[in-house]
Amino acid sequence: MKRTSESVKETRILEQTLNSLEVRRQAPRSVLILLLVLYFATALTVSLTAGSQKEIIIGSNPVAVYTFAGIFSSLSNLCIIFMVIFCGKAGFIASIIVMALHIPMILMGIFVKGNYTSLPGLFVGVLTVIAIIVIFYNNRKIDKYQLRLREQATTDALTGLPNAFAITELLNELIKHNTPFVAATLDINDFKSINDTMGFDMGNRVLLAVALRLKNIADNGLSGTLDFVGRLNGDEFSLIIRDYKSDDDVEKTIKQYETAITEKINIDGYDFFVAASIGYAFFPTDSADRDSLISYTIAAMKEIKHMSGSEHIQRFSPEMKAEDHIAIDNRVREALENDTVFFNLQPQYDMTHSLRGFEVLARMKDDDGAFISPADFIPAAERLGLIDVLDHTVYWKAAMFFADLLKKSGADIMLSINASVKHMMKSDFIEEIRALLSESGIPAKQLEIEITESILIESAEKAACILRGLKDMGIRIAIDDFGTGYSSLSYLNSFPSDTLKIDKSFIDKMSENTTSEKYVEAIISLAHVMDFEVVAEGVEENGQLETLRGISCDYIQGFIWGRPLSAQDAEALVMG
Repeated sequence: MKRTSESVKETRILEQTLNSLEVRRQAPRSVLILLLVLYFATALTVSLTAGSQKEIIIGSNPVAVYTFAGIFSSLSNLCIIFMVIFCGKAGFIASIIVMALHIPMILMGIFVKGNYTSLPGLFVGVLTVIAIIVIFYNNRKIDKYQLRLREQATTDALTGLPNAFAITELLNELIKHNTPFVAATLDINDFKSINDTMGFDMGNRVLLAVALRLKNIADNGLSGTLDFVGRLNGDEFSLIIRDYKSDDDVEKTIKQYETAITEKINIDGYDFFVAASIGYAFFPTDSADRDSLISYTIAAMKEIKHMSGSEHIQRFSPEMKAEDHIAIDNRVREALENDTVFFNLQPQYDMTHSLRGFEVLARMKDDDGAFISPADFIPAAERLGLIDVLDHTVYWKAAMFFADLLKKSGADIMLSINASVKHMMKSDFIEEIRALLSESGIPAKQLEIEITESILIESAEKAACILRGLKDMGIRIAIDDFGTGYSSLSYLNSFPSDTLKIDKSFIDKMSENTTSEKYVEAIISLAHVMDFEVVAEGVEENGQLETLRGISCDYIQGFIWGRPLSAQDAEALVMG
């Protein structure tokens, strides 16, 4: 009975969701079986051909059948080596067993039957054994080193919990596979007072004690759900809950973590009583977007701090979006003032997987180093009348980096920047772009400005004037999110543009029915007639890629070939 309960407990321990960080993956058992079958087949062929006195005619020359024995012998040894390379320990053991049977058979043939023609095979067999031993132990060293690197990349140094990067990786995987889950943010209340009164060392020890309690519940399946606990930053932790049957299960799980945190912590004779505010949200019910979901958990958590009473757990509700505007607005103002705005670069490729260039994506952190979701800071910047300041900051940082990258690499690639409606309609927009080119040194033909359909529809005359000014400078123009507005190609043809970007929503629908696929095909065909190049956004699946290739799409952008990259990773991609 105890053994059964232990087995159940082991199945509850968090599965290894971060294996995607490994460079070398062990092949499935079916590959080992296939290689063994191939080995025995080639070994049998060696036996049949080695003693044959027959000849076959190749071209006009007779060739002895036994000469093929060496070829099949080499193939059999190659199967042995592949077992070790691709199948890890199981492949190594299988190959050693096979060679332990094979080599004595060769020795018997030499010393008992006097078949000295097998001497080369004996030496090849011995060398193969040496090779597989060297390969196996070298791979073990690589695996250990790789494991250390993965632990450093995904583990919080203080608590030993998964860090923010590991949390993000897990969320991406769950969202990718559409796995229902609950995300929760846990914030230790008034933790600053512990650091102020007892010092940072004691504060760290309290955090470690809290982390161990959270980890104990998650790793041992004590909550009855499948839980993942990580440390976001400072005194904030993340909880991801799966395998729940009802909302009540979720509340019970979160309550268990909250209770564990509030139990007395004793360190060196000092008693600490801490509490946590916990905000949570459901995927995909509350949001299907990772960044929005996390921001919702934070909004729910902050809602608790605004309330009076003893409640420490709060689920996100839509009303909190509006109520949290003031907090978001303040964070955005501070980020712009303190220059914690930066950029990511999402690669764009042609259909042969050659790099076309990058789209610049604005990113923002607050003073505490926490990320602010684009779904929050872009609307906030528009509300505050600071969207042009945000755009300007991102433009210049990205342009200076890109100019330096072009000098280093000499690559013929494009930089695409997004222009918001309000920013583009400012009277000095063209002069700002002209100054950007002049200061950075980026050739105008390698800069692309993306605008939405709404700009063209709402302010047609002024937009056309601005676009002509940009085109006169040699800059390329892309119409972004095509299909979400009026979707009129004939209307767009009256504007000086070069590229059409098909919105992700249309790409997603292609796999659902042939009508959507034909609609995308029609857009691409008409765009080509009007001399537009076409970029498909949000390509995530091989089926989408093959469909787009079949209907002559020019370029793709999406997770299938490239997630948004930091400047350093983008440079590494270009420099190769």
